[in-house]
Amino acid sequence: MGTEKIFFSGKMLGVVMVVLLVSAVNPIYAGQIAGYWGQDGNEGELTTLCDSGNYGIILLSFLSQFGSGQPTVLNLAGHCDPPSGTCTKYASQISSCQSRGIKVLLSLGGATNNYGFNSADEARALAQEIWDSYLGGNGNRPLGNAQLDGIDLDIENGRSAFYPDLGGRLREIAQNNNYKKLYISAAPQCPFPDNSLGPQDGKFLSSGLADFVFVQFYNNPGCDIRSGNDAVVNSYSQWTSGLPGPQVFLGVLASSTTGDAGFIDSGTLTNSILPRIKSIGNYGGVMLWKPLSNGGSYASAIKSSSTARHCNNVTTYPRLKSLFIVDLCGIVER
Repeated sequence: MGTEKIFFSGKMLGVVMVVLLVSAVNPIYAGQIAGYWGQDGNEGELTTLCDSGNYGIILLSFLSQFGSGQPTVLNLAGHCDPPSGTCTKYASQISSCQSRGIKVLLSLGGATNNYGFNSADEARALAQEIWDSYLGGNGNRPLGNAQLDGIDLDIENGRSAFYPDLGGRLREIAQNNNYKKLYISAAPQCPFPDNSLGPQDGKFLSSGLADFVFVQFYNNPGCDIRSGNDAVVNSYSQWTSGLPGPQVFLGVLASSTTGDAGFIDSGTLTNSILPRIKSIGNYGGVMLWKPLSNGGSYASAIKSSSTARHCNNVTTYPRLKSLFIVDLCGIVER
């Protein structure tokens, strides 16, 4: 082939440079919906959440008793009875959810006083038990052969000691056994820092182990909607700046009938709150408590508004501004 000279007009050259610029931009999509399932016997099956297409994370709640020499207890309310083996039916439902790319985690704790550790050894022993029973081990399997994607800490009773030992040991076991990516999350109350989880004084959220943080913006009048939209946004911003590493979720009630206080209607959430927090770099999405309490309609109402887009590796070229309007993730010709 012969050699040809190619000439570009000023605007054509701008187009070429813009194309190169766009190719160097990496858009990062955030904004999953997470839902706690298991504490409402009338909420339907797990697959109801997963088949909706609205969720990226499901939290099975709760492992409600552990530590302090007590037997470990899985409590899924009226869904099944672990001692009789009826919870093994959820193995296939969990597998179905995971096949859709949904992460399924086991949540520990809840609003009871039946859990907590007396020593680091006790916490590490529970890590081994969770591995054997719910992850990749071969112990007693309340959920059958389901291999969950990790654990969540919904610690609300003020007993904060040794959770970093639990999380660190569980991650170590998973790595030693070449397990899939293990996720660890936590669900603090919105007053910062949380009494049980921190981040402060060696509590779990100071350990750097959390991948997701589901901050509960309900049942706390000082920082939930009862103090106004600004209170919610300001508190959320405090959490994201205080925890720059993990993805931080805005935790809300899925309906006004859950028996909790501080419900944010979907219109207020999508129009007045999410637009103000989605631009924050470690925004993770929205967490729903009792997501099926209103027939599952809340997640559908907020799904499109919960998504955010951020970009990495953005390089600006001021000379192109005369030709194009350049936003963070793309180019719009003037």
